[in-house]
Amino acid sequence: MLRLPNLLASRKGRLTAFFMLYITEGIPLGFAATAVASQLRRMGVGPAEIGAFVASFYLPWAFKWAFGPMVDVFRSQRFGHRRAWIMGTQLMLAATLLLLIWVPLPQGLALFTGILLIHNTFGAMQDVAIDALAVNSLGEDERGLANGLMFAGASLGQAIGGAGVLFLLPYTGFQGSFVLVAAAILMVTTLVVLPMREAIASQLVQLHGRSRLQAMTAEMRGFAVQAFQSFLGSRAAFAAVFFALLPMGAMSLSLALQNSLAVELGMQDSSLAQLTLFSSLTSGVCMVVGGLLSDRLGQRRMLAFYTALMSLPVLYMGWVLHSHGYQMPRAPGGAPLPALIEQLWIATIAFNVGMGLMYGTRTAVFMDVTNPRVAGTQFTAYMAMMNLAIAFAATWQGIAVEALGYPLTLLIDAGAGLLGLLLLPLMAKIGPATGLCDAHAAGRARIMARALGLLCLGFVPYLLYADPAGAMVGIANTLFTLAFVASALFLYAATLLQTLSPGQQRLCRWLALGLLAIYLRRFAPAQAEVLVQALCCAVAAAAGLLLMQLGGRVWTGLRQQA
Repeated sequence: MLRLPNLLASRKGRLTAFFMLYITEGIPLGFAATAVASQLRRMGVGPAEIGAFVASFYLPWAFKWAFGPMVDVFRSQRFGHRRAWIMGTQLMLAATLLLLIWVPLPQGLALFTGILLIHNTFGAMQDVAIDALAVNSLGEDERGLANGLMFAGASLGQAIGGAGVLFLLPYTGFQGSFVLVAAAILMVTTLVVLPMREAIASQLVQLHGRSRLQAMTAEMRGFAVQAFQSFLGSRAAFAAVFFALLPMGAMSLSLALQNSLAVELGMQDSSLAQLTLFSSLTSGVCMVVGGLLSDRLGQRRMLAFYTALMSLPVLYMGWVLHSHGYQMPRAPGGAPLPALIEQLWIATIAFNVGMGLMYGTRTAVFMDVTNPRVAGTQFTAYMAMMNLAIAFAATWQGIAVEALGYPLTLLIDAGAGLLGLLLLPLMAKIGPATGLCDAHAAGRARIMARALGLLCLGFVPYLLYADPAGAMVGIANTLFTLAFVASALFLYAATLLQTLSPGQQRLCRWLALGLLAIYLRRFAPAQAEVLVQALCCAVAAAAGLLLMQLGGRVWTGLRQQA
């Protein structure tokens, strides 16, 4: 019987292993964001629903930092520490994909989205485990090349899951594509993960009398304290929080909007697959070029140029659609529009040039503003917030297309993508000797607490008086959801960075959970609408008043440190 090699035992093997592992991260993303999204549009699902579907795919990645303590603390002596997590998550990725075969579409879209949300939660866990394995397995002289290969693997995976599946759809059918994607993931599990053998040292774990749950809780608490201190500790790091939450350049030609438009214009699956493949290859090449140019000409200067470059194809596509009288979404299945399809090709390829140039340069800027003392914590959280920004963009764009039409949505996207440039001058590089918190850290916390408090209080009149059938109500709801997530995190931060009584700490935590639960009001039955509305108003008002009060208190955990 042929014995497969342990790839972690050699330099070439390690590079190959992490390249292949990152392919398994890219395949589901390309599959859902391109192949599934395009098929949903062909079934008549609207752009707003597809936008929400794609957004749900990114949400678990926005909170992947929370899985770090679990991966660190819970270990298997038999199967290996990170290897056990990778193997388990890959099996669950395949299992959840196979479950989708029995979900009818489009009538079962809610269940379909829910299963994919679980699927991506396991994907985010896998990413944490793979990165942890890489840190512990790669030598210092291997990490640069390995990271390049890992990103390349993710791009290749997206091309396989998106373009590859679209090419094969005529032969496998839509349901058969789930089997193909699951088989691709399990192939990596069999050929790469199963033969792996981690170093024995990675199996050792010292809990010092604590249970694994206590150890995980303590590690997560430490992560949270460091994250809040690092975000609020300097002007550059604080500006970078908003920089991460804002779109970095226009995004519409890389998300569900582009696929929905392509289907409406009459592009067949094979043509859409070709567009996806060429745009992915273009973006991949430009990632390398953009990094080289930014190193020589200045990262912030080139990032501003690349970001502006991304808006031009979006503006161009909006102008083309307006000139042809193509305003609102149209039902798929009509006669193809070759002239508009050609312009979409031009705009999408040009957009991917700018996006590729921007990609690595943006990451380098975040590295510059990350405090070396808490580099892992702070940088991981920035990357997570960028995924939250993508989810938010996919959501509002789908809503805006149905409310405002394609040209105006593209115009707004092109303008919104430039907002982050206003923060670039504030994001000076952090030196190695920089303290964790400067003299203004507590002041920033007070300002943020009060601002979030006002947003929570503002939700009450909005919920009571806004027209629930209004064209822009979906976008407003999405904005308030983002504000509630930030407010919940800030309430939790207060329990760590302020001196509060046990009762005050419990109040902060319960109200934080209440703010997050407000999102569930859309699933409440109609007969309970009045009660649910009253509860939402009470929670938002109480949280707003508490945040205003916390904004006036002393933040002892943010005092200036050497």
